[in-house]
Amino acid sequence: MAGFDTLHRRGLMFVLSSPSGAGKTTIARKLLGADNQIAMSVSVTTRPMRPGEVDGKDYHFTDRETFQRMVDNDEFLEWAIVFDHFYGTPRAQIKAGLKDGQDFLFDIDWQGTQQLHQRMETDVVRVFLLPPSIEELERRLAGRGTDTPEVVADRMNRARSEISHWDGYDYVTVNDDVESCFERVHGILKSERKRRARQTGLVDFVRDLMR
Repeated sequence: MAGFDTLHRRGLMFVLSSPSGAGKTTIARKLLGADNQIAMSVSVTTRPMRPGEVDGKDYHFTDRETFQRMVDNDEFLEWAIVFDHFYGTPRAQIKAGLKDGQDFLFDIDWQGTQQLHQRMETDVVRVFLLPPSIEELERRLAGRGTDTPEVVADRMNRARSEISHWDGYDYVTVNDDVESCFERVHGILKSERKRRARQTGLVDFVRDLMR
């Protein structure tokens, strides 16, 4: 008889959302580095490739015509427009991975999260990261030194809008310290994996116990 830890389980879709500058990319990278059971969901996007990015690893880069054709063919679990660029999650690869027990990490906004939850409710775990304060968030954005004051102001306006959707998530935590925040988020992931509904091998395991 198989041990409990070796039972097959269905994978999950682990969503991390936050306003820009609140640290979700840092937490996501730490999760990927610390946990070999989760992989980044690779989105399709129309935005230009940045230096150092790899097509198929960071994103699947495409043009708007191709993206729209994929929308028309219902090939996305979710898609959204962010800063005039299109982003979408390809349906086929995610569904196949979940069936095989693969967990996927999503770095998406509240709109994409809502779409995922509507389509794949029981497979989705939604986590929202808050900054310790609005002042600290603005300091982080300005401190990057890559954006003009106008862009920073635009990101701050968007941040306030995103924060207003905090109650649409299963878990909410404040990223006041990266290490502490990471431990909390990783704890959520590990607990969610143990949900009975995801332990697809439990039925046969229990039947064997009752023979």
